[in-house]
Amino acid sequence: MTMNDLEEFAETRRKEIEGIAIDESTKTMAMGFLVETIKHNYSYHFDWLGVPIIQYPQDIVAMQEIIWRVQPDVIIETGIARGGSLVFSASMLALIDSCEDRKPECGMDVARSRRRVIGVDIDIRKHNRDALDAHPLRDRMELIEGSSIDPDIVQLVKSHIRSGSRVVICLDSNHTHEHVLAELNAYAGLVSSGSYCIVFDTIIEDLPNKLSENRPWGNGNNPKTAVYEFLKTHTEFEIDRTIQDKLLVTVAPDGYLKRL
Repeated sequence: MTMNDLEEFAETRRKEIEGIAIDESTKTMAMGFLVETIKHNYSYHFDWLGVPIIQYPQDIVAMQEIIWRVQPDVIIETGIARGGSLVFSASMLALIDSCEDRKPECGMDVARSRRRVIGVDIDIRKHNRDALDAHPLRDRMELIEGSSIDPDIVQLVKSHIRSGSRVVICLDSNHTHEHVLAELNAYAGLVSSGSYCIVFDTIIEDLPNKLSENRPWGNGNNPKTAVYEFLKTHTEFEIDRTIQDKLLVTVAPDGYLKRL
């Protein structure tokens, strides 16, 4: 069967990404970029709609693709920091909802509306909360202060999710093996089929250990080790390596977990 232009473009792109996956010199160069830029707090230098978003731009683009494709009703984020990631998620959800009044070719499920992001942090500092409270997208953000693995907090998060909701989860708080594994066990079951649980900072396992000095995490004790442990008993998830292959630069290698 003859492919149309869009199909040909998609197939060409797929083959190019497969080529990146086996190009060790290019991947080594990308890792070098990560190691060098981390020294300069590179991920701290970007905003989303006026609020600092502490992520690498490549991972922001990947999140945009996932959110647009999955069309979640709820995004759960552990770790709020300065709030830019919440604003990013809220803006994507607002954009999806805006399609309700548009033409059918927009491609969205118009039956769903008022999508929201739930942010959990053990310490939401006043200046960060004030910045979020003043943001135009504040009505799409639910802020919950407390430990993301506290059973009461977990239950509170779950209480905000209606039955049948499509859910994306982003884990980006305490980066120790124990904490991330507890988060995965607490929240991953909420992820919808075909959706994602994204575990950030799995890159810690691949970086020189000196970059984690004075931190409770490091080589052998980090989000990636937690992911590997979790996957031993949760075959309903798989690592979507096509994402990291095309990004090249990502803080979440082996951290984009897709629910089958």
